[in-house]
Formats: sequence, structure tokens, C-alpha cells
Amino acid sequence: MTERTAEELRAAAAGFDIPGDFIDAIPYGTGHINETYLATFSQAGTMVRYTIQRLNSSIFKDPRALMENVLRVTSHSRRRLIEAHDPDASRKALTPVAAKDGGYVHFAADGGAWRSYLFVERTHTVDVVDGEAAAFEAARAFARFQALLADIPGGRLYETIPNFHNTPTRYEAFHAAVKADAVGRAASAAPEIEFALSMEKDAGRIVSLMQSGEMPERATHNDTKINNVLLDDATGEGICVIDLDTLMPGSALYDFGDMVRSATLNMAEDSKDWRNAICRPEIFKALARGFLSGGDFLTPCEKANMTFGGALMTLECGVRFLADYLDGDHYFRTARPEHNLDRCRTQFALVRSILAQHDDLQGFVESL
Repeated sequence: MTERTAEELRAAAAGFDIPGDFIDAIPYGTGHINETYLATFSQAGTMVRYTIQRLNSSIFKDPRALMENVLRVTSHSRRRLIEAHDPDASRKALTPVAAKDGGYVHFAADGGAWRSYLFVERTHTVDVVDGEAAAFEAARAFARFQALLADIPGGRLYETIPNFHNTPTRYEAFHAAVKADAVGRAASAAPEIEFALSMEKDAGRIVSLMQSGEMPERATHNDTKINNVLLDDATGEGICVIDLDTLMPGSALYDFGDMVRSATLNMAEDSKDWRNAICRPEIFKALARGFLSGGDFLTPCEKANMTFGGALMTLECGVRFLADYLDGDHYFRTARPEHNLDRCRTQFALVRSILAQHDDLQGFVESL
């Protein structure tokens, strides 16, 4: 995280319509994309906390459009919760804070884009799924989030990162990386290239189903790691979905599939022990139970492809790691020469494990 002076943080916080007296702002969270701070204000003697974030402009080119997405989604979610007489609506949907210069983005003197949310108290996040209970709660929270957005009005959301989960487009980039072999690594990744090519025939299934209308396009989160769910300190319940920067039109299976990819693996995604990587079936089944208990909104076509969605999102991530390895490691941060190749190998091992268990896992889904 970039070092910010106290005066920079005070000036950033002053750009928002926050009543009271600024006390301080400290770095917060473990995110690697945006700069996140926890700001404290005294409001007539009561300490109230806010999240302030400086957006990564190299990734998010249009912060105003991004925040239009966020405002639409959070406003609709909160309205639905209030209509359902939920007494905890303000903890279950993020509350963006208006900027003093209009809209919900404050532009600092150096051009940096900042945003702010009311901090959701009495919650925490975890970085690793350590059991079935955590997997269930995370999946249920993301499903509730999708269910709240099933009837969001106003047309499609803005695509903050075009083609983010368009697997055929990811394959186009992979083919270009293989052809260029910019740093002479293709030979060392020959088995992985061969596996990626063998799987390409199914890469466009979800995109094709949405284009044909057989599968609905939804407002989706697209980055459903467990640390993007706030868990209640007292009960462990998944309370609120956060990190809404990748809110875009997509498939419900992108969200479920990315949970499978990030939660079922039995080791770190960059482990050198990738030959022993497997999909933990008990975690998959907990994710499926949680996702299907979070709201009755999935169509039969979506439900029939849930296990495939897990394999596809894992394959797509592996292809991205492999393409970056072949390009010379320009996108993903690396700590060793074969870091991205190890990540790719782990993802591909997980794909194989999911597919080997497909009938059992999908049979469980259908039984719910």
C-alpha cells in the first residue's frame, strides 16, 4: 500500500459528506487492488467509523461508472431488505457516502479517485475456508446477494472490466501468448499448454447459453472469495457482501464457480505440491447447500451446470496464470520465476479433480 500522510487522509475524508470531527484514518484490510483505510469521526461525542478507499485507476478506468453500479446495487438491496422489514438492513447492504463535489467519487488534488462507505460494525473477514460452516455461510451470503438483485431495474450494469469472465476471450489471449512465446517459456509449460488446449471445446458453454437465452444474464459479483463476505462477530453468519468493484452483467455460475475454485482446493493456490491438489467434496457440498438455501432464484439450466461452472472458472483462472507466465509475468504479482506456472498447475489439477467427481457432486446438487 502506498504510504499516505495524515494530511492526505484527512483531505480525502473531507471530500465526503460525513458529519462530525475527523479523528484519524489507518490502513485496513488485506486487499491488493485499492488502498483501504478505516476513518474515525467524532459525531457529537460518539465515535463513528467509515471506510475510505482510493481506487486503483490503472484497473478501474471509469470510477464514476463503477460507483453508479455500486449505488444502484446497494440502493436496491437496501430497499428490498427494508421492504422485508429486516431490522439489520444497514448491516446487510453497504451504504455509500456522497461526495461533497457531487456524486459518490471524490477526486483529490492529484487526480486520485476516492470513495467512502459507512463501516459495518461487529463483523470480520477470513481469508481461508477452514471448514464446512464457513463455506456454507459464504455461499449463502452470495446467493442472498444475487437473490436481492434478481429484479433490479434500470437495464444492464456497466462492465467495469470488459470480458472479465468471458472464457473464450481469455483463450484468445492464451493463444496469442503461446504464439508469441515472448520470454521463451513455452517449452517448459508444454504439458500445461496441451491440457488447456484439450479443454477449450467446452470453454464457451456458459457464454453460449446466455447468448441463446437458455441461461439468464444476471447482476453478478464476479469475485466471490470468502474474504469478500463480512461475517457476524457473534454468530458467524454471512452478513454483507463487500468489494463490489467487479459488479457486472454475468452468470450466477460465475459466482458459484469462483467460490468452488477458491474454497475447495486442499492447499494454497501457488503450492509447489500441486500434484496432490484435489477438490474437497465436503466443501463443495457445503457451498452448494449454502448457495441453494440463499434464495429460490436459479433456473433449471443454471442448477444443472453448477458443477461445470466450478470446473470452468477454475480452468479460466489457470489459463490466465499460464498466459501470464508465457508473457513474462506482467499481470499477476510473482515471487519466484515459476510462480505463475505453479499457480496454473494447481488450478489445472483442481479442474481434473472436479471433473473426476462430477457425477457425485452434481448428483448432490440435484438432490437438494
